[in-house]
Amino acid sequence: MGKVVLVTGAARQLGGRFVRRIQGDPEVERVVAVDAVEPAHPLGDAEFVRADIRRPAIAKVLAEHEVDTVVHMDVTGTALGGGGRTSVKETNVIGTMQLLGACQKSPRVSRLVVKSSTNVYGSAPRDPAVFTESTAAKSLPSGGFAKDAVEVEGYVRGFARRRPDVAVCVLRFANILGPRADSPLAEYLSLPVLPTVFGYDPRLQFVHEDDVIDVLRMVAHESRRAGLNSGTFNIAGDGVLLLSQCARRLGRPTVPVLLPAVTWVGSALRAIGVTDFAPEQIRLLTHGRVVSTVQMREVLGFAPRYTTAETFADFARSRGAGLLPPELLAGAVDRLADRLSVPAVPYEAPPAPRVPAPAAPAPSSSPASPPFHDGA
Repeated sequence: MGKVVLVTGAARQLGGRFVRRIQGDPEVERVVAVDAVEPAHPLGDAEFVRADIRRPAIAKVLAEHEVDTVVHMDVTGTALGGGGRTSVKETNVIGTMQLLGACQKSPRVSRLVVKSSTNVYGSAPRDPAVFTESTAAKSLPSGGFAKDAVEVEGYVRGFARRRPDVAVCVLRFANILGPRADSPLAEYLSLPVLPTVFGYDPRLQFVHEDDVIDVLRMVAHESRRAGLNSGTFNIAGDGVLLLSQCARRLGRPTVPVLLPAVTWVGSALRAIGVTDFAPEQIRLLTHGRVVSTVQMREVLGFAPRYTTAETFADFARSRGAGLLPPELLAGAVDRLADRLSVPAVPYEAPPAPRVPAPAAPAPSSSPASPPFHDGA
């Protein structure tokens, strides 16, 4: 018999894509898709169960369908439907607690895959240049989705200690982008004009949504590779982009805002429903974040098909042209930089100091001394 895979968050576009993808694998016998709302997209031959993972009834779903593999994708920073921030936090934290409790009671569950985020590292001015999986955050997130992700991972570690027979794999994804991306960062980058923090140009990493599906599918299966069955891994495309480079490639002008006023701008954007400019996103757009992917390649054995730049290019194509053509904007920025730059003055070595020649000794008026004899 093949695997019976339960996928949470199936009503979201990323969860729906994963459900449709994994049910085609020959190792998979059945896929059980779970969410609290009906999905607006097809799920193929998967069996959809409308269930709220915040309720203890999720344990009954695992038992009735004899689930042996759980892929927890319902950890996210955006609400689905009419839910707000409270609903998102309850689903992320309380929902994860209930799901882990159900997995702990199920003797059949042998594998747990959790979709997490590099938000667990936070974004602070004294952060290291590159985070590894073992790097502790300089400043733990104080709220929002980043704090949810930290709490979720804490509960997952506790579950792994209580059930050492279950292979637990946590994937910390960088900012997910692609043609169908629906994250707060994707909404921000879709604005006609991008508000930025004055004096800062953060480094950003992206992972393509296709690579997200591929790596989730890979770790959901058994493998003989050492270390693949369990562990925590950063998942991101190669390379980094500066926020200014992103704006230029989108063809969108930026409006630098002083740091104390950024919070007011974020509140205004949230109030009119344009984008969720949360404090954690403001910190990311101020200090940036870069993670190491050595473990992803050497231990997990996964190589993304898209680099950070290629991921962003695919996202930019899906968003259409900005207010200014990227080539025109890039040329204008370069010309402005040339005008503002101080012209270089060619260096000329200073002339060597003139050293006066030594004066000739004055002639002596006394007679010359007779030669010295030792009396020999």
